[in-house]
Amino acid sequence: MTVVYTFCTVVLGLALIIALLRMERGPSMLDRVVALDVVTAAVLGSIAVITARTDRTDLVPVLVVLSIVGFVGSVVIARFVAVERAEDARILTQEEVRQVLAQQNAIDDEAEPVHDPDAARAREAGIDPGGSDGPVLGLEVEPEAPPRDGEMGEGARGADR
Repeated sequence: MTVVYTFCTVVLGLALIIALLRMERGPSMLDRVVALDVVTAAVLGSIAVITARTDRTDLVPVLVVLSIVGFVGSVVIARFVAVERAEDARILTQEEVRQVLAQQNAIDDEAEPVHDPDAARAREAGIDPGGSDGPVLGLEVEPEAPPRDGEMGEGARGADR
């Protein structure tokens, strides 16, 4: 059994050394994050070998906590290392901001109008959907009769309830 423990210790030590070299050399932040994960896994493996070799069960909670911390740390680092385009990461000058806003306004002006069911109903009834109450295409629309005494108008329904 000593051969197995020795072999595991040597393999974990090599993994730890290679990961530390990768962490130091980089070249990218992603390489360093992966190397940190390997270092965490090597430390976990080393504690597991020590636990198995010495029959100490009190180290099992340490393994659980360290694995949770390693996982959460990897997720947090991966979240902040997410790759952004170079244009998005750069701060724009005032002139560049004006150009971008002008382009967005031009796109918005050229866009097709959004379907508005109220405007479609208003056009069918001959009312200008733009807001003027005059007739459209020469169509006359009869105004709604005012409510009689004791009756509520269309917009006042449920107001007294």
